[in-house]
Amino acid sequence: MLTLPPLSLYVHLPWCVRKCPYCDFNSHQRRGALPFEAYVDALIADLEFDLPLVWGRVVHSVFFGGGTPSLFPPEAIDRFLQLASARLRFAPGAEITLEANPGTLEHGPFPGYRKAGVNRLSIGVQSFDDDCLQRLGRIHTRGDAAAAVKAAQDAGFDNINLDLMYALPGQSLPMALSDLEQALALAPTHLSHYQLTLEAGTAFGARPPTDIPDEDHAWDMQEACQARLAQAGFDQYEISAYARAGRRCEHNLNYWGFGDYLGIGAGAHGKLSLPAEGRVLRRWKQKLPNTYLANAGSAAAIDGEETLSPQRLPFDFMLNALRLNDGVSLASFEARTGLPRTVLDDRLAVARERGWLADDPDWLRPTPLGLRFANDVIGLFLD
Repeated sequence: MLTLPPLSLYVHLPWCVRKCPYCDFNSHQRRGALPFEAYVDALIADLEFDLPLVWGRVVHSVFFGGGTPSLFPPEAIDRFLQLASARLRFAPGAEITLEANPGTLEHGPFPGYRKAGVNRLSIGVQSFDDDCLQRLGRIHTRGDAAAAVKAAQDAGFDNINLDLMYALPGQSLPMALSDLEQALALAPTHLSHYQLTLEAGTAFGARPPTDIPDEDHAWDMQEACQARLAQAGFDQYEISAYARAGRRCEHNLNYWGFGDYLGIGAGAHGKLSLPAEGRVLRRWKQKLPNTYLANAGSAAAIDGEETLSPQRLPFDFMLNALRLNDGVSLASFEARTGLPRTVLDDRLAVARERGWLADDPDWLRPTPLGLRFANDVIGLFLD
């Protein structure tokens, strides 16, 4: 039987200073002054339109993603959170994350974000090598990144994630480890450490750099960095996520566990369980900021929606759940899809025979081999 999982709120702020050549997110280069007030108004109208889907539910986490959310001043973030919390019930101590890029931050805003209610920052460092940063199209330097983290800590933020990439153009194993050492020296509580991938529709996808490390070298970097992070006291709980004790990202854990999330903002995606109707709904909003601004609060702001079929649900559930080191229970699969666990029997047998999943009748837990070949494991569940 389908039951309600935890609910999160995702808020998309779509503008950035400059589009990075590897980025496939819905981000749009800023041209002139941004319509902060109008966009917050649109977000609230969007929220109100979707409210009937989540009446009475408690929001356990909020995530401001982008784009570059730190282009928005603290006053705009504060106004949104006040208006949103008057319409939704926020859990006491709810995790509220803001993505920030060092190149868009003057050091002044951090106390303002903290006062507005943001209690977790995710800072997009990517690398501490200025040459690598330039080739990635980033607008900050190594010094900017270090200064931003220090300023955030001085403002009272004690829960800070750093985004760090590896297998960058021209990068060697010692360079990847050097990046990691410089990140650790800044004392973050969480690290997202992920491999550069070439996505279709991006500048790198169309014109790939010729000196990107091959898969064997990328794997060497991943293994070496995993070992160093473990030595430094960081627990790897997902393929690319590492945390100090008690500092796992609750918002992302809800995604990975097939929880619910309401998505508002240009291009935002949401996934909601509707037990009374016996279905799981995905809905996404118009991508272009001007189109979204003109239509927020009406059905015209919805770019598309889909009820997940029984054939599609196993794949969608496994898509992120099998990236978790601890995996998830089969009871959770039944509760969050409304399907009996027996629909998985044949494919679980194949995964266990190949050594990709632990031989546990009640738990879906990837082995180290399964984590290495996560895409192949997940692909078993695609009809």
